[in-house]
Amino acid sequence: MSYQQTIEQTRQDFDQSDLTLKGIEAENVARMRLQNRFRTGLDIARYTAKIMRDDMAAYDGDTKNYTQSLGCWHGFIGQQKMISIKKHFGDTKGRYLYLSGWMVAALRSDFGPLPDQSMHEKTTVPGLIEELYTFLRQADARELGGLFRQLDDAMEAGNDVRAQEIRNAIDNHQTHVVPIIADIDAGFGNAEATYLLSKKMIEAGACCIQIENQVSDEKQCGHQDGKVTVPHEDFLAKIRAVRYAFMELGVDDGVIVARTDSLGAGLTKQIAVTHEKGDIGDQYNSFLDCEEVDPADIDHGEVLITRDGKLMKPRRLPSNLFQFRPGTGEDRCVLDCIVALQNGADLLWIETEKPHVEQIAEMVDRIRETVPSAKLVYNNSPSFNWTLNFRQQVYDAWEKEGKDLSSFDRDRLMSVDYDGSDLAKEADERIRTFQADAANRAGIFHHLITLPTYHTAALSTDNLAKEYFGDQAMLGYVKNVQREEIRQGIACVKHQNMAGSDLGDDHKEYFAGEAALKAGGKDNTMNQFAAE
Repeated sequence: MSYQQTIEQTRQDFDQSDLTLKGIEAENVARMRLQNRFRTGLDIARYTAKIMRDDMAAYDGDTKNYTQSLGCWHGFIGQQKMISIKKHFGDTKGRYLYLSGWMVAALRSDFGPLPDQSMHEKTTVPGLIEELYTFLRQADARELGGLFRQLDDAMEAGNDVRAQEIRNAIDNHQTHVVPIIADIDAGFGNAEATYLLSKKMIEAGACCIQIENQVSDEKQCGHQDGKVTVPHEDFLAKIRAVRYAFMELGVDDGVIVARTDSLGAGLTKQIAVTHEKGDIGDQYNSFLDCEEVDPADIDHGEVLITRDGKLMKPRRLPSNLFQFRPGTGEDRCVLDCIVALQNGADLLWIETEKPHVEQIAEMVDRIRETVPSAKLVYNNSPSFNWTLNFRQQVYDAWEKEGKDLSSFDRDRLMSVDYDGSDLAKEADERIRTFQADAANRAGIFHHLITLPTYHTAALSTDNLAKEYFGDQAMLGYVKNVQREEIRQGIACVKHQNMAGSDLGDDHKEYFAGEAALKAGGKDNTMNQFAAE
């Protein structure tokens, strides 16, 4: 509905209302309705689920249509990211938000900073989703409010051409609200707990939930040791729980990302239930590290299984966990992915130990033999040393080609001494094209960085503290922050406007008319800044 149509509809609503609406202007109401396009989190979830499904179909048609996101740990960070994307690229197509369980644990828990072990309050996750979308909706209201002010100025000046241009801009306004991929870790308990938390996350606006196959009460960060997986049937129960939550709430095309940590997880807490040879439980158990035993040598309390008619004793650790055979990680990953896709998951996430296109592609090729449409979400993780990894990849490739590598030490390739070398330049080019290359070769539909804004906040704060508390003093802030905000057109330089001061003034005028005491007059110091 266009701006003018919204006004006309609002006037019709007024005419049909039994309420006394003295002092209420239809155009003001129409503006507020346009500024609050999404009434509930479920409105957002349904809207963004369609975007994500359309993007998945576009990727199936052409792998150049891969999507991206950055992890955001606060609503303001997510808001500024989307404002920047619109400013630099004109639209938000193919750009999402990511909610990292790691950052929730480290930054949002009432317990204080925690490791990524699902110890934080589970309701913190839907709380952050709601916060992110609150800030994105405010960005919409702020941007539209600026257009409404420009329209008023143009109409007051009698500039009909300019007024129509602004009306067109209002009609074509693109929301800052985009899909969010939200991390539910290992489900925070049993399948019922997963279902209940999923509902909270969807009601807050999540159209996509990512869940992993670790034991909930033993969960570890995917880039740390000590990971313990669960049998497939346990994981599938949680995938079904998430799907039921989506369907109960009317988000039928909600997206589920099934993450497997099997590549780096060598332990299981349970031996899977199996009913017949070759079933999914039997396949899971086939990876257990076992030794054949003689019935006469069985000790008290030992756990035994049969395999191919033989009596086998799985290796059990003092922690009461069972060990998988070394070298089975890729096979277990492939099986995990196939089973998840066959039982309701839409996308896969394989947590790897390094960013290597061919390693990922080899597993995806095997998965696609059974599920040809398999697609991945991939963590471009800050836990990887990208510089060292890619320099070593180039080194290894050059070594195979027979190039002279006598001037390089493979173990020291991170050194600044190599920064200007041809090897470093080729490595950087491979890093630059990694997302496009992996989307094309390895089936990666969505690339994300889990913790980027954690690191950028730390880096920028360190730089400011070094300057401000050092010899540069106030110049450290003015030169490196405020001056750059002005010159780069960063909207936050007018921080009162970003925080909603002008929106508040508009509402004051709606509510009180000429009696409104507004903040944005001639004495507002924000008038010193040219940046919008």
